[in-house]
Order: sequence, then structure tokens, then C-alpha cells
Amino acid sequence: MFNKFVGPREEKDRARFPPNNILMTLAGAGLVWMGWTGFNGGAPYAASTDASLAALNTHVCAATSLLTWITLDTFIFGKPSVIGAVQGIITGLVCITPAAGVVQCWAAILMGIISGSVPWYTMMVLHDKIKLLRHVDDTMGMFHTHAIAGSLGGILTGFFAVPKLSRLFYMVPDWDKYIGLAYGLQSGRTSAGFRQMAVQLAGIAFIVCLNIVSTSLICLFIKLIVPLRMSDEELKIGDDEIHGEQAYALWADGWRFENSKHNSVYDAEEFPSSVMEKTPSPRHDLQMV
Repeated sequence: MFNKFVGPREEKDRARFPPNNILMTLAGAGLVWMGWTGFNGGAPYAASTDASLAALNTHVCAATSLLTWITLDTFIFGKPSVIGAVQGIITGLVCITPAAGVVQCWAAILMGIISGSVPWYTMMVLHDKIKLLRHVDDTMGMFHTHAIAGSLGGILTGFFAVPKLSRLFYMVPDWDKYIGLAYGLQSGRTSAGFRQMAVQLAGIAFIVCLNIVSTSLICLFIKLIVPLRMSDEELKIGDDEIHGEQAYALWADGWRFENSKHNSVYDAEEFPSSVMEKTPSPRHDLQMV
């Protein structure tokens, strides 16, 4: 919703925007995965069997989703990618979260396959075909990795939830009501299974509406104080226009060293003239790629 209010980036910025640092991306994904173990494993608020199962299912689903995503990348594009692996990790973690403590490990594997394939399809295939998604300019792919994967997690929880695990997790007297549709069909309690599935779908719809309303109100409030979007002239200049400095300054042979108090603790006179401005080298006309 926030991207909808802000609007898309410049066309040249959307044409090609490779990641700034793949190693840092991979390190961040590893930290997220590690933290998610405590996030799901700590949900029962006790060192219990259910907590152990939640942690195990978290790893199983995330790993399966990762393998599914890079497998699809390999078959369709000819090679796997680190960014694809990270996307698979995130979709697996998001999908398993509502189900971590109430499904069996085999269900976590199936959820990993689904969370690694459906968001892959919506991101890599449908995204460029749907006008709304192209206009919103979801730079981080949050719609696919969180909205789609999270909705899948909610729906699949309503399908695979085990009644006995629900009793361990929720510790409520009417635990038998928390039954997945698959087990409802198996035990002859079809109505209870469909009821739980309806509850899951209603919860997803509520979250969608809540996000639309709350994010819209927040954006409208911020808009009263500061603009949500810079002018086209400012967007063309970028960081220099707003901050007076660049986030990533790349220096190469033949480039002029521009001393800035934003980037250095030294004064200009402390640098020798040979450092302040170098003679262009024969390679000065080469572009960095």
C-alpha cells in the first residue's frame, strides 16, 4: 500500500537494479533464519515438545522452499541464484509461521514445496503480466514473499492442522475444534474441518483489510507533514540532492577525489595535491560494470 501511495521509481531505475551486495544479503538471510527459529520455537512460551516441533518444522519448510525455488530457477533460467535462494528462504519461513507448532513434518515439507513454487510463479511470471503489480513497483517483492506466502501459510494451516498438536499448542478445553480439513475428512468431521478453513480465510481477509486501512491512514497523515515523493528532478539526482553525499561512492583510477566533510574527518589542506586530483590514466574511459 505504501508503494501505491509513493508511486513507481524512474523508468531507468526499474530497468536494471542488481543487488548492491549479495554476500551481505546472504548473511542477512542467515540471521533472519536463525532468529526465526526462536520466533516460531518460542511461540508456546515453554521448553516443550511442541516448541521443539515448531523449531524443526521451521527449518524443514524453509530448507524445502529454498531447494524448490533454486530448482525452478535452474530448470527455467539455466542456473540457480543466491537471490533466488534467499527468496525461497523467506517464503518458506513466512509460510510455516502460522503452522509451525500444529502440523507434522511431512506437512511442513509439502508447505515448503508450495511456498517455494507458488510465490516463484507469481514473482517471476505473473508480476510482469499484471498491470497493477507493474504500477505499484514492489521493489523488494514483498507482495510475493509475504502476502502470497503468508496467505498460503494460513490456508495450509487450516488444511494440515493436527487436533492433538492443537491441544498441546493452544491448551484450551475445546481443542478438538481446531482440526485441519485433511483430518476432518479423514475422521468424518467434515463440518469442523471446513469451519476451520473458513476461519483461516476470514483471518486472511481481516489482515488484508486492516493493512489497507491502517497503511492508508498512516500515509495520509505523513503526507500532511512531508511529501511522500520527491520531484522528478530530485529523483534524477538521487542521494546527492537530499543528503549531499552518496551512499556508495566508488573510486577508480583517474577519478577526481572530492573531499567532503560528510565523508572525511580531514580538511582539504591535509591531503597532498597528488591525492586531491590524479592525472587520468589510460583506462579512464572504461566503465565499471
